[in-house]
Amino acid sequence: MKKNLSIFILQAGLVLSAFVPGISVGQGTAGSSAEIEPRYLIDFPTAGAMRKGNYSVDSRLEPGGGLVFGMNVGMSDRFSFGVSYGGSNVVGNGDPGWYSQPGINIRYRLYEETDQYPAMVLGLDFQGYGGWVDSTSRYISKSPGLFFAATKNYDFLGYLILTGGANYSIERKDGDRDLNLYAGAEKTINSEISAIAEYNFALNDNGPKSVGKGHGYLNAGIRWSVGSGLTLELNFKNLTDNLNYVDPGGRSIRLEYTNFF
Repeated sequence: MKKNLSIFILQAGLVLSAFVPGISVGQGTAGSSAEIEPRYLIDFPTAGAMRKGNYSVDSRLEPGGGLVFGMNVGMSDRFSFGVSYGGSNVVGNGDPGWYSQPGINIRYRLYEETDQYPAMVLGLDFQGYGGWVDSTSRYISKSPGLFFAATKNYDFLGYLILTGGANYSIERKDGDRDLNLYAGAEKTINSEISAIAEYNFALNDNGPKSVGKGHGYLNAGIRWSVGSGLTLELNFKNLTDNLNYVDPGGRSIRLEYTNFF
């Protein structure tokens, strides 16, 4: 009960902080007028970077009542650090299944975007989603682990933002230790709304003990800058029905607030 109350307070504070006079920033991370780079597609990172003094807090509601809460801070214009924590069945009946450890997020911007070349980021992200599988010590959607991402922006009826990346997850007790690849895109719809999609090739999730069937995961969603520094996101997961023995797909909701110290 105390943990559920704490999470409710954190989420309420996240929403209310966007409307406190004197500390708000401009638009959030969606749409053609976004003032802060989005750092994620849906489950996987882009090459977006937080700048020095920039911080974010976010909460993500997953299928089955899962909830993940995270915080990130820009330590410099290239380096950021964050932590996250959550569990399954946090919202709903029964006891929550809290994750055994927090997720760590570290990223360093190797190269800034130019007219010819994409922005490039190297980082660590140990936060997975969809619940925890005890038998193989992994999230249903494996955490990226060590990752490299490249992102390029194009002027096309607003902006078209393309991302490609490679990752090596530390969740390997299912016997699948392959390097993985992913790709995705964000297309601005207007000044405050973007459509997003990502494809996880799941090269590290197609073994005999894996939860994946072997043909990858397609996720899609809508991201909306609803207020000063506040972004709301609705995602549709596993559109390719690539899960073996758990519920196929589902919806997730993510709320993020960004600002500067």
